[in-house]
Amino acid sequence: MAEITLVEAVRLALARAMEEDESVLVLGEDVGVDGGVFRATDGLIRRFGPDRVRDTPLAEAVIAGVSVGLAVQGFRPVAEIQFMGFIYPTMDQMVNHAARFRNRTRGRLTCPMVLRAPYGGGIHAPEHHSESNEAMFAHMPGLRVVIPSSPARAYGLMLAAVRDPDPVVFLEPKRIYRAIKEEVADDGSEQPLDTCFVLREGTDVTLVTWGAMSVETLAAAEALAETEISAEVIDVATLKPLDMATILASVEKTGRCVIVHEAALTGGFGGEIAARLAEHGLMSLLAPVQRVTGHDIVMPLPRLEDQYMPGTDRVVAAARRAVEFA
Repeated sequence: MAEITLVEAVRLALARAMEEDESVLVLGEDVGVDGGVFRATDGLIRRFGPDRVRDTPLAEAVIAGVSVGLAVQGFRPVAEIQFMGFIYPTMDQMVNHAARFRNRTRGRLTCPMVLRAPYGGGIHAPEHHSESNEAMFAHMPGLRVVIPSSPARAYGLMLAAVRDPDPVVFLEPKRIYRAIKEEVADDGSEQPLDTCFVLREGTDVTLVTWGAMSVETLAAAEALAETEISAEVIDVATLKPLDMATILASVEKTGRCVIVHEAALTGGFGGEIAARLAEHGLMSLLAPVQRVTGHDIVMPLPRLEDQYMPGTDRVVAAARRAVEFA
């Protein structure tokens, strides 16, 4: 079993899916000859040919629209948007068409497509290359939103997304594309969608996160353990539909919750989790829910990027406030 990075796990899963099912196609800007900006599709065109790995024009609305058409005609397209900051032109096709086909046709047609995009900050990129707008898609009925946090999770969730009969927005945390290596068996095993994963057991406070922020959140749990505060860490993984049962069960045990994401505070998906805790878990809470997030500003350019990104120290401080609340 080889140790691979997250971006290699994405490529491995795509190759496995294409090998198993000839209806799986890959398309997007520079995904073929160049293998993608981050090399997530490197080598696929040599292995499967240009009919199944298509370089497209620089036209995100077209990429999404063609994918919708392919999906409702029996294919399983996996479309790449180079950076999440370029994803806005896809909204018309994703919201008005991809998300609605099952409902519009009373189940006669579904739209089995995956819209991939590297997302998030932390790589000192220029403007429009560091967005974290996952809540925008999570708000739209009919779309799944999936964010892996490790190589094994990326491999298993990508396979599940490709095999799903409905559209999936698959956001890949590029800050940890190559920061983590993990043993991943290329055995075609998928991991469950719509499921939160408990990364670390704890009894004093629940830390809820997803994507690249799992790194800082796990580091915060380690730091808290040194002061005898036991933190449970939950990786949401699928934001929509949300596995709230796992989060509620954890908070029932710990009595406290800190939600961590790098997206801006206002309208961030952490607010949805906090609201559901208030509705369904209020009697379990011993302290107000804390949120550690990015700020309500555009992601700064490289020199100030670190001032925006939530760090381990902020997560630790929020957990302490929750534990010490009287």
